[in-house]
Amino acid sequence: MVRANGAVSLRELARVVQTSEVTVRRDVRALEAEGLLDRRHGGAVLPGGFTRESGFPQKSHLATAEKTAIADLAAGLVEEGEAIVVGAGTTTQELARRLARVPGLTVVTNSLLVAQALAHANRVEVVMTGGTLRGSNYALVGSGAEQSLQGLRVSRAFLSGSGLTAERGLSTSNMLSASVDRALVQAAGEVVVLADHTKLGTDTMFQTVPTDLITRLVTDEPAAHDDRAAAELQALADQGVQIAVAGAGGAPAPAGSAPPGRTNRRDMPLPGQRRTHSGGPQQLRGTGPVLAEQGQGDRARVADLRRR
Repeated sequence: MVRANGAVSLRELARVVQTSEVTVRRDVRALEAEGLLDRRHGGAVLPGGFTRESGFPQKSHLATAEKTAIADLAAGLVEEGEAIVVGAGTTTQELARRLARVPGLTVVTNSLLVAQALAHANRVEVVMTGGTLRGSNYALVGSGAEQSLQGLRVSRAFLSGSGLTAERGLSTSNMLSASVDRALVQAAGEVVVLADHTKLGTDTMFQTVPTDLITRLVTDEPAAHDDRAAAELQALADQGVQIAVAGAGGAPAPAGSAPPGRTNRRDMPLPGQRRTHSGGPQQLRGTGPVLAEQGQGDRARVADLRRR
């Protein structure tokens, strides 16, 4: 499966081979010891994954239930009449399908897949960047794409990537894609990262969004006993990233979760100062006294996630 897809999640492996994630994790360790793959938080990739990037056909079959849950939750952040940018990726494509129902929305994107998902939405205006088509992910990249974003200002950006760590933030394996994503960030007041659990703790070659510029992370529930992913979430929260966790079909239901069939949402904003763009020099935005009062309880929820 790793050879065919470039990457695979432990949850998906356990579902396919009908065994426990504990068993799958043990076998993945053995395969890594033989040099056949590299382990990542919640999954595995081919050796040399630091620079390797899977194409769209491979990515589209990875963590599909998790991406759907993340897209459902992220769509709730978008308001009627808002102007946003949406980057390239399979998770952002799922988001775009849900945005078609938001009236008066303006979406700026460099992704053909995002534009296609919104093509028949009568009340949504789609603005595409220029640039050169990158066939592996159906995205427009290069100087043309970056120049078309100059002078643009929107409320927020929704981005995905190949990996996310508290130390470096969001990253990707392709230099051209990273450069366009940075231009998208410069155009937005807030940055929302969409990343399923397989990307937590994974670091790839080119940084796109440093942690201190990430306003919110929308992710899915890490696998049971995945202490490393929970620790990464805690580290991100400690740096002021607001974390929203969506329950997926195969994910373990946390205490106090939403009823079956509904997305579980848990926001974990922590106190501190966040950076936001204003078209000129970066400014600091305080999170306010309300978030400061919530911080202790939020840390407790992440700690509970680590114990489970």
